[in-house]
Amino acid sequence: MHKNSKIYVAGHRGLVGSAILKNLQQKGYTNLVCKTHQELDLTNQQAVADFFETEKPEYVFLAAAKVGGIVANNTYRAEFIYKNLQIQNNVIHQSYLNDVKKLMFLGSTCIYPKNCPQPMKEEYLLSSELEYTNEPYAIAKIAGIKMCESYNLQYGTNFISVMPTNLYGPNDNFDLETSHVLPALMRKIHEAKTNDVDEVEIWGSGKPRREFLYSEDMADACVFLMENIDFKDILGIGALVAGESTEIRNTHINIGTGRDISIQELAETIKKTVGYEGAFRFNTSKPDGTMVKLTDPSKLHTLGWRHKVELEEGIGNMYEWYLRSGE
Repeated sequence: MHKNSKIYVAGHRGLVGSAILKNLQQKGYTNLVCKTHQELDLTNQQAVADFFETEKPEYVFLAAAKVGGIVANNTYRAEFIYKNLQIQNNVIHQSYLNDVKKLMFLGSTCIYPKNCPQPMKEEYLLSSELEYTNEPYAIAKIAGIKMCESYNLQYGTNFISVMPTNLYGPNDNFDLETSHVLPALMRKIHEAKTNDVDEVEIWGSGKPRREFLYSEDMADACVFLMENIDFKDILGIGALVAGESTEIRNTHINIGTGRDISIQELAETIKKTVGYEGAFRFNTSKPDGTMVKLTDPSKLHTLGWRHKVELEEGIGNMYEWYLRSGE
C-alpha cells in the first residue's frame, strides 16, 4: 500500500475498525474511505455494488460485522448468521468485480471447535463441532474464510483472512447485555466503586482462562500484514498435501498473544486499575463455558509480527478511555 492508496475501512466505528483507521492515520495514509451504516448498508447488495463502482477502492479492510457476547449470539442467532453472510458476500464479491488489489477479512477465534486442542492452531479449523451458543456467527466467519480462499484460487485475487483473539480497548462495547467479559467486568467494577458497593458478582467460578489482545495491537498486526504479506506468502504455511493433489486450506492467520489469564486474575487486575476495594462473589450456578481458549500465533510470528502491549498496560489505557468517554 502507498500513503495515497485509496483504502476502504468497512466498520470504522467499531472496536476493530476504529483501531485500524487510527493506525492507518498514524502511519500517514491519507486517502481513507469510511461510511457509516446510515450512509451505506452493507447488507444491501445494490448499495454495495454502487459504492464500489463509484469509489473504486484499491484496498479493503472488512471489519464490519454484527458482533456480541454469548447472550446476544445465542439470542439473535438468525440475525448473526444472516447479516454477517450478507455483509461478507457483498463486500468480497464487489472487491473481486472492481479489481481491489488486496482485501483483509476479519473474523474471530470462535471459528474453532468447541473442544479444540490447545493452543488453537489454524489447522484445527473444521476438525470437530462448534460451540453451540455462537455457531451461527462462527459459520458465517468460516464461510468468509472459505470465500476469500475460493476467490483467490479461482480468480487470482489477493484476499487474506485474520482471526483475532478476544479484543479489548477504546470504543469497546460496555453494554452489560451484549458486551464481552473484559469490558463488562470493567463497567461492573467501576460502578461498584462509584456507588460504594461492597461486592461484585461474577458469573462462573472464575477459573476459565482466556486470552486478550489490545485492539491497537490487533490493528498494527492487520496493517503490517496488508503492507507486507500477500496470499501467496501464506500458501506455503497453509497448504496441506494429500496424495498427489495439493489442498489449499487453513490460509487464515491467528492474531493473538499466545498467553492467557484466568477470569479471576483478570477481575483482580481490573480491580487494581479501577481502585476498587470491595470483594468478588463468583456465582457458580452460572456456566463457565470452555475452560481454556488460547490461540497459537506461531504463523503470525513467522510472518514477522508480535504483540507489544501487555494486559495490565492495555487495561489501564482502556480504563482511561472509559473515564474520558463517559460510558
